[in-house]
Amino acid sequence: MRWIIGVIINSVLFVALSGFFTSFHVDGFMTALLASFVLAILNMLIRPILLLLTLPINIFTLGLFTFVVNAIMLEMTTFFTGDSFQIDGFGTALIIAAIMAFANMIINSVLWGNKEN
Repeated sequence: MRWIIGVIINSVLFVALSGFFTSFHVDGFMTALLASFVLAILNMLIRPILLLLTLPINIFTLGLFTFVVNAIMLEMTTFFTGDSFQIDGFGTALIIAAIMAFANMIINSVLWGNKEN
């Protein structure tokens, strides 16, 4: 259930961020939902390998290189989704990755935060 909610949240973030950036284009919510699903699959399959390969530089940058890995994942998503989901440059992908990470951190803390039993 959390995975599906995460995909939907990322879809909403994609649509919202496409309104703020002219270099980021999403055709509609269904395209954003497809892109979010593709991103989730890529994050499950490829992201762990990338993080393992970039572990030394990630340690050296105190984890900040993870934003670059996230931007690479977004660029790979644009490759698999086609023209309906486009990010014009790596700089835009890096900014979107940072904003999405921050927004997901806040949303997850609100939804799934410290619930004392």
